Amino acid sequence: MRNLYIIGARGFGREVYNLYLECKASMPDVECKGFLDDNFNALDGYTDYPPIISSVEEFTPQENDVFVCALGHVDHKRRYVETMREKGGRFISLIHPLAEIGMNTKIGEGCIIRAAGSISCDITIGDFVTIMGYSILGHDCRVGNWCHLGAYSFLGGFSEIEPMVTLHPGSRILPHKRVGEHATVGAGSVVIRNVKPGTTVMGIPAMKLSF
Repeated sequence: MRNLYIIGARGFGREVYNLYLECKASMPDVECKGFLDDNFNALDGYTDYPPIISSVEEFTPQENDVFVCALGHVDHKRRYVETMREKGGRFISLIHPLAEIGMNTKIGEGCIIRAAGSISCDITIGDFVTIMGYSILGHDCRVGNWCHLGAYSFLGGFSEIEPMVTLHPGSRILPHKRVGEHATVGAGSVVIRNVKPGTTVMGIPAMKLSF
């Protein structure tokens, strides 16, 4: 039996615990033992969730322990995953049984894929990628490590999302377009041109925001 710990006990952590329950029939050798979070009051007022065991910094993984990271911010996700991996922690993916995944699609380590997504054929998805519900990925897409794709995201065929990108809910990336590393696409935006690394774009068509 493998012992699963969810990094993050806030709202997304609770969602990921529910995803675990929906995946449990297909992974009978995995038992969720609880959450890792430095806010030990994060679950106050909520019922039927496993406990917060420790912070990530204070937790020492054992041989049969596995992890999933339920942090939506890509920088925080990378930080805490790397902290646990430095201790020898191993990560698994949680993929909802109702997610459609086409042939020749490769999915990396530590991914989270929610229900009702449509992931087409010949796609490459990197490590520690989160794909929220009802997202659609067209054929031959490339999604880099650490990315977060909000609910109802759309990636056209041959589009490319470089590492550390955040797509907020309802983002649309047209075919053959590239979103550069560590860029952010605002909710409901339509990307019709390549997005430069490190920029934030929003709107229809998506334009760079300056603050």
